[in-house]
Amino acid sequence: MPKLVKLYIRNVAIGFAIAAAFVAMLLWFNVMNLWQLVSTSQAGLLAVFLLWFMNGIVFAGVQFAWAVMAMSDRDENGRGGTPAVQDLTPLPVHAEATPRPAAHPRD
Repeated sequence: MPKLVKLYIRNVAIGFAIAAAFVAMLLWFNVMNLWQLVSTSQAGLLAVFLLWFMNGIVFAGVQFAWAVMAMSDRDENGRGGTPAVQDLTPLPVHAEATPRPAAHPRD
């Protein structure tokens, strides 16, 4: 399996694990009376699954993006990459003005 695919699968699994911990904390600390709502509803298990799955999609995307951005090379300053603009010297720009046509008065 290619290294990029392994990296993706590993980081998606980490993201979904973080989402599981997040949802567990939401339920444990009873945020906004969520435990009471989920435990007394017939669709409570579905709601917890959907909460975990949707948060898992977000956390997996963030985890993978962080892993990809952390792969950049470091220079001697400890900062990654080189700046996009090397020379910040202002250059003169010449523009010729053309006169506007006279406005027609309305009757």
